[in-house]
Amino acid sequence: MLAIVVGTQEPGTPGGGGLALLATKALVAELDGRQVVDQAVVLVADGEIEAVGPRSELEIPEGYVVRDLGPYWIMPGLVDLHTHVSGSGINDTVYQINSGLRVAPTTQPGNPNLERALAAGVTTVLYIPGSGSNMGGQGILMKTGFKEYERALVRDPGSLKIAQGDNPTRWGYGMGRLLMNHHLRKVIEQGLAYARAWDAFEAGTGQEPERELRLDIFRDLAAHRTQVSTHTQYFQLVMMSILMLARDYELDVYIDHGSFDSYLNTDIALENNVAAILGPREVMWPNPPRYRTDGQVHGSAWGFQQQGHTMIGFNTDAPVVPLEELPLQAAMGTRYGMDNTTMQAVRGLTIVPATVAGIDHRVGSLERGKDADLVVLSGDPADPRTSIEQVYLEGESVYDTAQDRRRW
Repeated sequence: MLAIVVGTQEPGTPGGGGLALLATKALVAELDGRQVVDQAVVLVADGEIEAVGPRSELEIPEGYVVRDLGPYWIMPGLVDLHTHVSGSGINDTVYQINSGLRVAPTTQPGNPNLERALAAGVTTVLYIPGSGSNMGGQGILMKTGFKEYERALVRDPGSLKIAQGDNPTRWGYGMGRLLMNHHLRKVIEQGLAYARAWDAFEAGTGQEPERELRLDIFRDLAAHRTQVSTHTQYFQLVMMSILMLARDYELDVYIDHGSFDSYLNTDIALENNVAAILGPREVMWPNPPRYRTDGQVHGSAWGFQQQGHTMIGFNTDAPVVPLEELPLQAAMGTRYGMDNTTMQAVRGLTIVPATVAGIDHRVGSLERGKDADLVVLSGDPADPRTSIEQVYLEGESVYDTAQDRRRW
């Protein structure tokens, strides 16, 4: 059944009237609340989700355009918090500490990598510097399906990228981990002092500080307006990342890789409210016998989950793993032991990374008032046999296989 279109724009978008999408199943993925609605209707108006509920309970307002999706499911757009393919990239290896370096000027919205990602249901990404230096610089959060920078931008700065481990040790004269930690502590203490000085000035209790572009990011970090995304993988590196960044300096930080034996830090991750966003390695290989409990090869998601963590997500580190294979990262997590009986894999692709990045007020679940970033698909996104049929961004249809099925 179809209703008359109100306005001149596409239904669901600003000025385009309302849109009702009927689906066999809606993966709602609330952080604390509903997870699944069967025989669902999703109401969209002005680019936002207006309501989600069973067809038997939720009335479709008069004048809304109704699109029956038949046997297909609907879910929130997928979120990847570790990509390098949203632009031309930057050289972050001139210095070890590059807190003022920004990827924003290199962004190329709508490039082919993002177009393929969109066809896989990935609608929001964190585009960040590389891991060749200890502090690579500032990333941005952006939508994949818009070609204009202003429309694509979700937040700048999206994070401050810190890399712990082997990559920065290859820089210049060679950096040991002790010296890397020293450099990080020095600049973080400078930055937090700079943020306090600006707070005092704005409160009328201090003089105006001299502007230092390299330290501006710490005003956002100190105010918890952005996070540290930390390239950290082995046990010792993950432990130090948590203890230094989260415990000692009280920054919002998340594990960004979490490979091998890193899950043995789950207790201190929980104590310090640090989530585990895992990838591109999803399997703990090589897997020494001392980490095995049943003779099986396990995944990192299994390890964190077994130790009691619930805020577990996935990333690709694209192009290490192509951005369009983000759903496969979740499939690998479940294949190698992650319990997915209550939609943990779906949550790890949606509401968990959205919450960790501080953008869950806009994306990550099918809730009233959030951006209508919607994925229409044939089944569980953690099942590699599932196909993506349609994608909406803020109520606008940006990908439809009926017109153009992208393959890779």
